[in-house]
Amino acid sequence: MTADVRSRMVDGAIRLLATRGLAGTSFSEVLEATGAPRGSIYHHFPGGKDELIGAAVDRSAQNAVALLDQRAGEPADRVAELFLDAWRLLLTRSGFEAGCALVAVTVDADTEALRERAAEAFSVWRAHLAALLARGGLREDSARRTATLLLAAAEGGVILSRAARELEPFDTVAAALLVQVRAELTP
Repeated sequence: MTADVRSRMVDGAIRLLATRGLAGTSFSEVLEATGAPRGSIYHHFPGGKDELIGAAVDRSAQNAVALLDQRAGEPADRVAELFLDAWRLLLTRSGFEAGCALVAVTVDADTEALRERAAEAFSVWRAHLAALLARGGLREDSARRTATLLLAAAEGGVILSRAARELEPFDTVAAALLVQVRAELTP
């Protein structure tokens, strides 16, 4: 039960980061979003908000890795399609309200520790994506470059689509990325 409350709070923080940013992810907002009891705050996160946000950053990276692993061993373009489809789904299901929790922390973190935590999470995500792309047929150097390009361009496409409140910007970026990945596939 205790682990469930903590887990709900971390998941709630991820959702709030993705929709409201770091400033909109207060303990009060997390408690309201998750229904967790007020006493849970310092019981589960004695280090305060930074500890909760750090746990949300770590879980976001774990979720991304788990998602990508659904296509482990498949061709690189199928891995890229899953990656892009997940962003498209996030945009449409949230009504263009949600983006990346890691971006929210990176942009608005007021401590170096949180920025470093977000940087490490992005690094884990990018390295895992690169490994799957390499396993899926890209050369190692190409896989690393392509993983960086996929992550950076998709994040930008998400931001543009959220602003426009339509998929066209993201879909334009996604289509170009898939062309790039397919061009890089080793025959």
